[in-house]
Amino acid sequence: MKEAPLSSCERAFILGALAEKRRLDGRQAYDYRELRIGFGVDRGGCHVQIGETRVLAQVSCEVLVPRQTRPNEGMLYINLELSPMACPTFEPGKLSEVGVEVNRALERCVRDSSCIDLESLCIVSGEKVWQIRVDVHVLNHEGNIMDTACIAAITALAHFRRPDVTVCGEDVTIHTAEEKSLVPLTVNHMPLSVTFSFFEQGFV
Repeated sequence: MKEAPLSSCERAFILGALAEKRRLDGRQAYDYRELRIGFGVDRGGCHVQIGETRVLAQVSCEVLVPRQTRPNEGMLYINLELSPMACPTFEPGKLSEVGVEVNRALERCVRDSSCIDLESLCIVSGEKVWQIRVDVHVLNHEGNIMDTACIAAITALAHFRRPDVTVCGEDVTIHTAEEKSLVPLTVNHMPLSVTFSFFEQGFV
């Protein structure tokens, strides 16, 4: 289902409100939406709400063989889900152009910024590393998906704990939470996204 284009009257009304430095919800031009962050029972689960936009992020991990080009580094994978439950214009089973753009922006902001120390995820060089997966689910879309998803992803990563590992010769033991305390990820910094738009070439 494609999003319906704005009518001439709607466009004129929005531009008129912007010219008066007001938004449709009553905020001033530079007022940010209210931010709320909540955590689940399990480590790595985070719910973020900005205004009426709600995003759930869940972090998980598994042991995999590293990439041949980076034998000493673990992997960070980000997956974005946009369901019709969040917005009727989202199609089930595949990302729209907006979804692909947001997913790539998330990867650039979180993964490519090196906010997570991937070398600390190495268990045995060239053989075993941790892959950290971040599943980001948009629950309700009322604008500002990118900022909400970014905050949810990085907060969930900071909240996550992975199992501890013991390496003895060729033996690798992954301990349960009862055997050894879970280990937090090494977070180098907290990248955040702040989006904005220009209207009428910046004159509005």
